[in-house]
Amino acid sequence: MSALSKLVVLEMAGLAPVPYAGMILADFGAKVIRVDKTVGFNVDVLVRNKRSIAMDLKNPLSIQTILKLAETSDVIIDPFRPGVMEKLGLGPDAMMKVNPRLIYARISGFGQSGPASQAAGHDINYLAISGALGLIGPHGSPPVPPANMLADFAGGGLMCVMGILMALFERSISNKGQVIDANLVTGTSYLATFPYLMQKNGLIWEGERGTNGLDGGAPFYQVYQTKDNRYMAVGCIEPQFYNCFIDKMGLKDEELPDQSDKESWPSMKSRFSELFATKTQGEWTEIFDGSDACVTPVLSFQEPIPDSSVPDKKNYWPRQAPPPQPSPILSRTPANEVFDGGEVFLTQGMHTVDVLREFNISEEEIKTLLKSRAIVDAGTRPRL
Repeated sequence: MSALSKLVVLEMAGLAPVPYAGMILADFGAKVIRVDKTVGFNVDVLVRNKRSIAMDLKNPLSIQTILKLAETSDVIIDPFRPGVMEKLGLGPDAMMKVNPRLIYARISGFGQSGPASQAAGHDINYLAISGALGLIGPHGSPPVPPANMLADFAGGGLMCVMGILMALFERSISNKGQVIDANLVTGTSYLATFPYLMQKNGLIWEGERGTNGLDGGAPFYQVYQTKDNRYMAVGCIEPQFYNCFIDKMGLKDEELPDQSDKESWPSMKSRFSELFATKTQGEWTEIFDGSDACVTPVLSFQEPIPDSSVPDKKNYWPRQAPPPQPSPILSRTPANEVFDGGEVFLTQGMHTVDVLREFNISEEEIKTLLKSRAIVDAGTRPRL
């Protein structure tokens, strides 16, 4: 049995952070039902272990049906801008009236209130407002957004799941649900607590972006290009690890400036860059295999390190990034195992009738819903 196997979740179809939150819950056993539109095509790929029902949210019968589903659900995830669910008649007051134990999780960009709450935005905008984007990137250049992983998925979806689990734990004591405001700006800002406090107190992050110990300023915390235009990541912060790194690079510590001498950092970065450019990524990986130098190959999901076989020894670095797996690993109630392959998309309404039956919606009600087009079942129309 998985950890969340008794949990029933309604995921109103949305973008990145919402399906990611639903996927995490589904990975750990929750019964996640995505509530889709009856028209169009959903390009979401974070669909594993989920089912889909298709409902016309402009049809009053659909709204009544969702309220019935909420009566025996544990969680609903709201992906819309503030006020949209209220206009549909599915706001927290309406849904928690039929189920006071419901956990109502709201994922938004800028929060449920405030001057920016109704504004459109994407990951880069949330990063910018949170203060996190200003910490990332080289000195003398614009900040660099780290794909859309930080705000959408870490500050948004993952924080939302944490809120859901905390609310579920509290519900086991109070027997009451509550509303969760999981907005991406606040969530991302929370992730930046450590650099914020270090910067505020003049520790490590005291200089301009890209000149400090952990933001690319230090030669011992940097990414270097190899002879074959691939990369090695260096993170030897502690002296003992730095000494190991120097030794593996074929250098002598007594011939180098002190590790903490910031004036020498630019010249040391140049020297290390020149050295890394003399060997391929595979060659450097073999040199640093099994060492405490804190030097690792920058791996790809798509392909392994060229011309580098797995060594015949106990400790070595992987040669290719493995597909993402659910985390963390639980000893007694692990997540569902994830395999590559299978359907990429989840057909809208694939499970509509089956799900409604599970929620004890009568056959007569289902026929009425189908006839009025309040719902669509993939079995009654050509699949997309």
